[in-house]
Amino acid sequence: MKADLPPGAREFASDPSHHDFHGERCVKDLRLSKMELPGADFGDLRIVFSPNPWKHATGLVIEYSGVRRLDISEGGYPWDQDEGYGTVLLDEILPSRTGCSHEIALSVSTVRIECADLVARWVEPKG
Repeated sequence: MKADLPPGAREFASDPSHHDFHGERCVKDLRLSKMELPGADFGDLRIVFSPNPWKHATGLVIEYSGVRRLDISEGGYPWDQDEGYGTVLLDEILPSRTGCSHEIALSVSTVRIECADLVARWVEPKG
């Protein structure tokens, strides 16, 4: 499946630390803090994740290009309702006919994005 992903999605999904629950570059426990459409067209999307202070030294920014679909569903655990979109429980990146899909299961919602590709970068939190 890795060979069927676009380059940015392949790099992010195949990083060995992506699913290492004890690693600083594991997406689990990051907090979705902001979603923004940086361009005039609904073709690009940026999602900013804040670090969990007990686990991460840096936050994560994912920039999606060629966005074809964005779905956000509500639900999740009642104890996290004051936490905005919530924290990342798990994510899955799959190839699609238009590039890739990225599903992010959060403690209070689920975000599904279908896009041409994505670029993920770990960044220092703004303080």
